[in-house]
Amino acid sequence: MNLVFMGTPDFAVPTLKTLHASRHSVRAVVTQPDRPKGRGRGLQAPPVKQFALDNGLPVVQPEKASAPDLAAQLAKLQPDLIVVIAYGQILRDPLLALPRHFCMNVHASLLPRYRGAAPINWAIINGDKETGVTTMKIDAGLDTGDILLMKQIAIENDDTAQSLHDKLSEAGAALALETLDRLEQGELQFVPQNDAESSYAPKLKKEDGCLQWNQEADALRNRVRGMEPWPGAFGFLRGQRLRFCQVETGPGEKDDTPGMVMRVSDYGIEIGTLKDRMIVTKIQPEGKKRMSVKSYLQGHPVEAGERFDASGASV
Repeated sequence: MNLVFMGTPDFAVPTLKTLHASRHSVRAVVTQPDRPKGRGRGLQAPPVKQFALDNGLPVVQPEKASAPDLAAQLAKLQPDLIVVIAYGQILRDPLLALPRHFCMNVHASLLPRYRGAAPINWAIINGDKETGVTTMKIDAGLDTGDILLMKQIAIENDDTAQSLHDKLSEAGAALALETLDRLEQGELQFVPQNDAESSYAPKLKKEDGCLQWNQEADALRNRVRGMEPWPGAFGFLRGQRLRFCQVETGPGEKDDTPGMVMRVSDYGIEIGTLKDRMIVTKIQPEGKKRMSVKSYLQGHPVEAGERFDASGASV
């Protein structure tokens, strides 16, 4: 089949790579414009663009997917299918009506759960034990189209948003190719989503990483894992912002105070929560590299009784 591929970040690259290596023909790659990035604010190409250029695939970078000239340009390619994965914009007509079959999205959740921009993060934050990838026929809504195929993936106890991202990106690539093959064989079923079972996974903001200590240790650990690598979970001690890179949980005592340092060792800083303790084993001071708690304590002694704060005003 003749394909147009639309995607932008790292998550989309395995799918593009898989489709490019298949018997299908990727006629064009549509991705977001180069954006300023890093301290120098120099323009940086999206990962999808970089892969496309490295492999001789034509690249189109419209500012908006709704631009009339984009639809006209893609129409000349006579695509059988448009494959969309983490493109970054919602598609509308005339683009949706362009391909011979339909526009297909690869979404990183088991729809209708976690529609929206950050399904990987929220699955971990909410303590789910499994998630997956879904291929769906795109309609005018936000991740509301008919389900084509699904693949379940277990969420391991030590998974972070990054490690789960990597698993799902590879699973999504395989599922996308399987969906195309089944479409050609006439074996696809179009299953409407049950809106009553839907949930939303909103885009994360930097402030979402600030830990609120009136939660149980398990919930806080899930939040740390779900915020890694971005935006990162953090708290404030003596007015300094500290990012929690790796944490565990352990038993607490009845007189523990949420947010208070209850015990300090070279292994970790034990912080009181609503139930049990959150034990920080790797930490990152603002403007520094991540390090073990042992390394941090060598230059920044921490004592039991000090308190982490959510606002920067340490007690």
